[in-house]
Amino acid sequence: MISSSFLTDPKTTLVIDASVAISLNATNRAAEIISALPSVVVVTHNAMDELKRGIRNGHTDAQLLQILVDRTLVSPVALGENSFNVYEALIDGNALNTLDDGEAATIAYAIEVRGIAVIDEKKARRICGESFPNLRLLSTVDLLLDDLIGNALGRIGQAESLYNALVSARMRVPEEKLSLVINVIGEERAAKCVSLPKAARMAKLSTGSLIV
Repeated sequence: MISSSFLTDPKTTLVIDASVAISLNATNRAAEIISALPSVVVVTHNAMDELKRGIRNGHTDAQLLQILVDRTLVSPVALGENSFNVYEALIDGNALNTLDDGEAATIAYAIEVRGIAVIDEKKARRICGESFPNLRLLSTVDLLLDDLIGNALGRIGQAESLYNALVSARMRVPEEKLSLVINVIGEERAAKCVSLPKAARMAKLSTGSLIV
């Protein structure tokens, strides 16, 4: 499993993106997961606005996130003056190197407060690596695999949370974490997760047949 020492530091700020909020909601245990993290968890107003735009399509993530805010488990934050240069650079330019509003705000705020950006999208993580190599990055998978969460939920609860996020939110799994995720949820359940690469979803049943 994973043990991230900086997650145990109550001075660490985790800045979650909209897609991370969606994946945490999909676990059905978001409050317990966030409560197990000593770190401060925040979300930008930009990312919250992204979720609110999904209400008209029947998505409930904005309301579910608001419940976490009302319980003071997640704090809404606004970009400060020191964030705007980074934010504007990330939303203005060619499509290959620009991000949506919520992702850009998440990165900019994390840089401003010297926190950790929790982002799942591959493009955003690539841009961070190229442009902001000193920014610490985590994914939803990193949080869910951490020993803090395993201890809080139990190993069965941890596995169910991962599986729920993969099925309901199609949570993205970084390639280097695929084997760990499959070890936790099991090959048979991994085969049902269409968000995982096809090769990773192939699992032999006891009959020798394949699920793809």
